[in-house]
Amino acid sequence: MKQRKLGTMAVSEIGLGCMEFGGNYNAPVSKAEAVKTLRTAFENGVTFFDTAEVYGPYISEEFVGEALQPFRDKVKLATKFGFAIDGTAGLNSRPERIRKVVEESLKRLRTDRIDLYYQHRIDPNVPIEDVAGAIKDLINQGKVLHFGLSEASAKSIRRAHAVQRVSAVQSEYSLWTRNVELNGVLDTCNELGIGFVPWSPIGAAFLTGKIDTKTKFDPKIDFRAGFPKFSKE
Repeated sequence: MKQRKLGTMAVSEIGLGCMEFGGNYNAPVSKAEAVKTLRTAFENGVTFFDTAEVYGPYISEEFVGEALQPFRDKVKLATKFGFAIDGTAGLNSRPERIRKVVEESLKRLRTDRIDLYYQHRIDPNVPIEDVAGAIKDLINQGKVLHFGLSEASAKSIRRAHAVQRVSAVQSEYSLWTRNVELNGVLDTCNELGIGFVPWSPIGAAFLTGKIDTKTKFDPKIDFRAGFPKFSKE
């Protein structure tokens, strides 16, 4: 499979998003099914795997860690921090929490380093410079190799990049969601040499042609039930 660069890190052109292992579109999949999917992807040339502590929570990271441990040195693991999922709600990117949750993610992923560590969402209560500084410390310690941002504005990307090089930015991008072409995010990534990783590139399955006005989403297990673009109107 062809390779692409996220900053200086080479990854497979196609990556595997692992959110569904924690059950966000439907009920969580079994560990056996997740492990089979992950290893089949690897056998077919995928070396870039994307997860997050909030997926499950924790379940996706655990499945990814177990499935890919035999091939750890041949793959790139990306995970994310930033949601308050320890009995509270909202966002939490305080440096002390980043230092805590990175250790937990490392344990679940069965690894000694995270190849790409994303801030899952910008925390309005924590300066992005403080977040970047915390990641810089983790990079210096060898626990994290590259820094990423998810759903960040062009301004936030620049502010973070001034403290610690940003290797990748992840945002929703598909034929029906093209905001990053207009809001400066793609231009900023191109200017600064930052890789861009689209999430939901097939529109959360809409672009597969399998969804129509009769499709129903269970609000208890499918996040699409709360998305206006999936409503009849």
